[in-house]
Amino acid sequence: MKIAVIIARILLGLPFLVFGLNDFFHFIPMQPIPGDAGIMVGIMYTHGWLIFHGLLYVIAGVLLLVGRYVPVALVILGPIIVNILVFHLTLAPTGMGPGLVCTVLEIFLIWAYWPAFRGIFTPRLEAW
Repeated sequence: MKIAVIIARILLGLPFLVFGLNDFFHFIPMQPIPGDAGIMVGIMYTHGWLIFHGLLYVIAGVLLLVGRYVPVALVILGPIIVNILVFHLTLAPTGMGPGLVCTVLEIFLIWAYWPAFRGIFTPRLEAW
């Protein structure tokens, strides 16, 4: 089980680290995205949203690869992965594969680190 968790962490962390760094250093050439998806990405780039996303990608990717604060990385990536899925479902359905793979890896890692998430699903918790 430990080996599967390490493999899943690397498979999820590495792409987010690489694509997060690409938002800063532009070492992977990007082709123009057609249609509304391209307009949305253009607006996000123009207004600095992709820099913020890149920062979150890098933080979560490093945490997953190092193996420290993995639940924090999974919490950071949860909404990002949902956003990736919704983007591809609504605007660019052809690129759905990587988002689905990331979703499966995220769900597996949440299951593997379930004790860290158990408190979130407690219906009634007293304040300190």
